Amino acid sequence: MATLNKDVFELNVENHELLKTAYDAYLANSRSSHAKTLKRGEVRGGGKKPWKQKGTGRTRFGSTRNPIWRHGGVAFGRTGEENFTKKLSKNAKKIAVRQALSLKNADKAIIVESIATTGKTKEVAKKLNDLKLADKAVLMVVSEKAPEVLRATNNLPNLKLVRATYLNVFDVLNADAIVFSETALKATENWLLDKEEA
Repeated sequence: MATLNKDVFELNVENHELLKTAYDAYLANSRSSHAKTLKRGEVRGGGKKPWKQKGTGRTRFGSTRNPIWRHGGVAFGRTGEENFTKKLSKNAKKIAVRQALSLKNADKAIIVESIATTGKTKEVAKKLNDLKLADKAVLMVVSEKAPEVLRATNNLPNLKLVRATYLNVFDVLNADAIVFSETALKATENWLLDKEEA
């Protein structure tokens, strides 16, 4: 039975502010900027002045594509070039991941189990069933994404595969259970504690 490092899996998390910041940063950095609105100069039509400048008793207008008109352009709309990214230091990210893992460990959601496979999905599915994780959202952490493991896990809808050094707060907090292989556990601890690989 593998022993979990207390500096990674048993932190006393009194304040969840850093976790919230890291969670929001992950979502913000995953966001793409595709929404774009048309300005008054980009909307089709509106070339002709709707009525003459003076003498009608109505407000003067130069174009039917004015933003205050129906079918007009949009003032201060999305340009498609917005930058939603949020920066978090590497040290802060690692502390946040350690806090998230500690919370999961407190909930007894950390499992250390090597799932060997020849590339068959049914082998991994059987193992998850034996661990009573068949209907749960599982995060499987490996040291390397071997082709056989990728092939065996790609079609399992409730399982997400991640390399140890790519763990993030979003995946950890949203998983019902986190399954580490022994090599992945060692790699995770080395990464989060800035230790050199043995």
